[in-house]
Amino acid sequence: MNLSETIADYDNKVEFLKSTITSIQDYPIKGILFRDITTLCENGKAFKMVTDMFYEIFKDQKIDKVLSSEARGFVFGAPLAERLGAGFVMVRKKGKLPRETIKEEYALEYGTDELHIHTNSVNKGDRVLCIDDLLATGGTMIATCKLAQKCGAEVVKAAFVINLVDLGGYDKIKQECGVDCVSLMDFPGH
Repeated sequence: MNLSETIADYDNKVEFLKSTITSIQDYPIKGILFRDITTLCENGKAFKMVTDMFYEIFKDQKIDKVLSSEARGFVFGAPLAERLGAGFVMVRKKGKLPRETIKEEYALEYGTDELHIHTNSVNKGDRVLCIDDLLATGGTMIATCKLAQKCGAEVVKAAFVINLVDLGGYDKIKQECGVDCVSLMDFPGH
């Protein structure tokens, strides 16, 4: 997908958005360059711009539900779902949802974790968009896409504000879920 054809003044918007991201060396551990998206969220113009840009990409995709995993995914998924006129589905960690759930386990550096959605949050045939703030290795998004697919939904795309291109998350999501990805900004590193 060529975003510069879909979004007016794309290159200038991306440069502005990148200027609102704070990079923190050696956080959370030595050797990591952490891309802090909270400074983007604190800038009203940048925060609105992200929702506007995603809306331009997905407005004609007939999205029924937007799925986001906690917690930063909620920040971008909820306003986009409202703007698209779609439902918003919260993908949560174990024990956080009150009704019956289905789960998907995913790998962590040391061990596994699991994500859940309510069994009736997504229906067979729903067209869903899975969105998160940042793509690193892809584990969380793979679990999110698989939850939607277990329910019989069609995952239209996996979308991210930031993609850490050196970690290969796009390819992992495509390989494991058959889902294409789109991100507003690419950053090198990890």
